[in-house]
Amino acid sequence: WAYFSNENTTLFALQNAIAVLIIACPCALGLATPVSISMGIGKGAEYGILIKEAEALEALHSTDVVITDKTGTLTEGKPSLEQIIVLGTFSENELIQRTAEMNAKSEHPIALAFQNKAKELSIDYVANKLVANVPGKGIQAMKNGQKMFLGNEALLIQNNIAISTEIKQKVENIQSEGKTVSYLAIDSKIEGLAVIHDAIKPEVQKTIAFLNKKGIEVIMLTGDHEKTANAIADKIGIQKVFAQQLPEDKLKMIEKYQSQGKKVTMIGDGINDAPALAKADVGIAMGNGSDLAQDFSKITLLNNSFSTVKKAMVLSESVMKNIKQNLFFAFVYNTIGIAIAAGILYYTSGILLSPMVAALAMCLSSVSVITNALRLKQLKL
Repeated sequence: WAYFSNENTTLFALQNAIAVLIIACPCALGLATPVSISMGIGKGAEYGILIKEAEALEALHSTDVVITDKTGTLTEGKPSLEQIIVLGTFSENELIQRTAEMNAKSEHPIALAFQNKAKELSIDYVANKLVANVPGKGIQAMKNGQKMFLGNEALLIQNNIAISTEIKQKVENIQSEGKTVSYLAIDSKIEGLAVIHDAIKPEVQKTIAFLNKKGIEVIMLTGDHEKTANAIADKIGIQKVFAQQLPEDKLKMIEKYQSQGKKVTMIGDGINDAPALAKADVGIAMGNGSDLAQDFSKITLLNNSFSTVKKAMVLSESVMKNIKQNLFFAFVYNTIGIAIAAGILYYTSGILLSPMVAALAMCLSSVSVITNALRLKQLKL
């Protein structure tokens, strides 16, 4: 400017150089993403969506696969013991008493179902101290020198307990109704079948339909028997189901899809889901689930509603859209202003950008970004 402008002075050159530096200040660019993320986290909290890591919002927006647990996630997580079908010499009340004693020190929803049934029938029981948990299979205990097993078919196979064809058929008929069946065996003999029912959460079907419509693959992984899992999946519209899964199986499934370059969101509530929640690109834990599951997740649904997954997805999309709009506002003033301050119009019309106008344009870009981000406060999920 000192040599090529009509003014031909160093002061004039310095004035225009300052204008370029001012309008090029990237204040709005630095605000564009954080201010939208902050508003998004605040809006999520209003709807019971606790977002603990900001990058979870972006990852949720680009989700390709949703893997979900069943009990406590798709279902209410408040299973009730409908009955214990007697198959041996013990009465139903005796079997209820024994199962309540085995589960007395556990806070697992299914364990509470046995305790609540005993209380409902006014059956006295004392906590059994000789109880061991068998992950993904059930529990085993000792009483009066007798070995007791309460769990799925895998637990019985592990302990070489035979299951007759008649009992298997009875179990399959119950499972086809979407109910869970636990075998109760005492001293290598099956003495009863515990029929457990857990209601499906409201709006689960609508949420699954929403995910399917977005082209997101939905997969149910559960430790339940295949027939029970398929019956539930058919009701809510999930096409891909993997039953009788152990915690390590869930982890392998996530690793498999991630190795294919897909973004995976895992939804669960139990201690067994914690490794999978930590491994997934986005881990979503239910609010009434275990503390460990919530610790390892990036998002927690405080209201425990599966339909809130849809709200979290919509929030993620809105925040990402808002960030892109903010980046536009951050660049548009700078792009136009720098060009004018640099003199693109000077030789045709004599127009330049004074430092004061440049400072105003810089402030306007920041104000535009913040104002646009504040629009997220009006978002309805």
